[in-house]
This record gives sequence, C-alpha cells and structure tokens, in this order.
Amino acid sequence: MSQTITITSEDILAQVKLSCKIPEIIEEIVNRKFVEKAADEAGIKVEIEELQQAANKFRLMNQLINADDTWVWLEKHRLSLDDFERIVYNSLISTKLAAYLFADKIEPYFFENKLSYAGVVMYEVVLDDEDLAIELFYAIQEGEMSFYDVAHKYIQDTELRRKGGYQGIVKRKELKPEISAAIFTAKPPQLLKPVVTSSGVHLILVEEIIQADLNNLLRHKIFSNLFCDWLKQQIAQVEIVSNIDSINQVFGI
Repeated sequence: MSQTITITSEDILAQVKLSCKIPEIIEEIVNRKFVEKAADEAGIKVEIEELQQAANKFRLMNQLINADDTWVWLEKHRLSLDDFERIVYNSLISTKLAAYLFADKIEPYFFENKLSYAGVVMYEVVLDDEDLAIELFYAIQEGEMSFYDVAHKYIQDTELRRKGGYQGIVKRKELKPEISAAIFTAKPPQLLKPVVTSSGVHLILVEEIIQADLNNLLRHKIFSNLFCDWLKQQIAQVEIVSNIDSINQVFGI
C-alpha cells in the first residue's frame, strides 16, 4: 500500500538547518548582494540580448536542449521562469563585474607569477630511510636497476605502483619548496639526488619541464581566482546584519 508524505516549506527550511548548510547559504547570499551592489555602483548593466545569450549558454551547459527539457528542469528545482531569469542574471552580472575589474590585469598577473605556473612531468618514490634512498639512487645511476623497479618494489599504493610512481603534470606551486628548487634546476630527463622533506625522502625522476603558457584555460582560472580573492577581501570588510530572531523562529530555535 502506497504512503503519502507531505513536505512543507518549514520542512525544507528545517532540513537546511539540520544539514548544517546555514553558514554556506548565508555566504552565498552575502556574495550575491555584494556583487549586485558593486555592479550597480560601477554602472554595470545587463542588456536583454546579453541575458538571452547567457540563458542559451546556461541551457546548453545543463543539456536543456528544448523547451520540454527546460520545463522539466524548472519543475524539478521548483523554479519559475522569473527564478530562472534571476539565476542567469546573477551569473552574468558577476561575470561582467569581474571583467570590469580584472580583464586588463590577467596578463600582468601571469607574467609576474609565471614561474609558479610552470609544471613538471615526474615520477616519485617516497621512502622513510635516507640511506636506502641514496643506495637506490646510485643503483639506478649505475644501471643496476631501473626507476620502475624501485617504484614497483617500494611504493605501497597499488595504483601508483602500477604507474611506476608517475605523478602526471605537477604545477610548481603544488610542490614543497625544497622539491621545487631541486626539480626546476634539473636538466630533464634526470634522476635527482634524494630530497628530504617532512613527508619523507623523495626519489624523483624528472621527465620534462613544462613552461607556463597563458592559454584560455589558465586565463579563465586566473580571472576567476582574482575575482574570488577580491570578493573575499571586500566582504571581510563588510558588516553583515541578519535577522537572527526571524531565522530562529522559523527553525524553532
């Protein structure tokens, strides 16, 4: 026999509280309100054609190919057409504000921080014993065993062992300073002398150094990071006033 479960607005609000999402949601509200205010002060407007183009892009990204798909998606998320337009507007005004603030700052930032965006294709085995690491280093150097042999014998993680210690392309800023210093003075392909860090003794094979390139992906990442950092700094200086009493009454606190 089927049962009926009734869900009210109060149930949804209570679930927000029980899922510990209130701080996250408050942060999103503050971000939205601040962006809207900053865009208005900067005189940034959204034209109808821009909004339509952004809506089409949003539908494409969410695989809402036709009107029926869109209506199903709106119903699933309990959204009206006005809500949908607000979602698109919020995203677009945020992008336009970011462009207004940072469009001409991406290249200067990249060139100032170019070294940190360099990368390395590397293989790594981390050991606990420095003497053993030195012994293995010379064994590889003298051709007594290969780096793959060392990785296969001393790496505990199954998948990493199967890959021979292959780490992929690692960005310079993701490396510990002592490891970065050793890698980016190497002449690939080169096996580095063991490097000691707080994580252990690193035996590293440098296959290739990849110089930074300001491609579209990196440009977008820098653009996004600059805006997010700016937004955090600005909001940190803003006094946030919330009606806690009303929230507590809704949640029965």
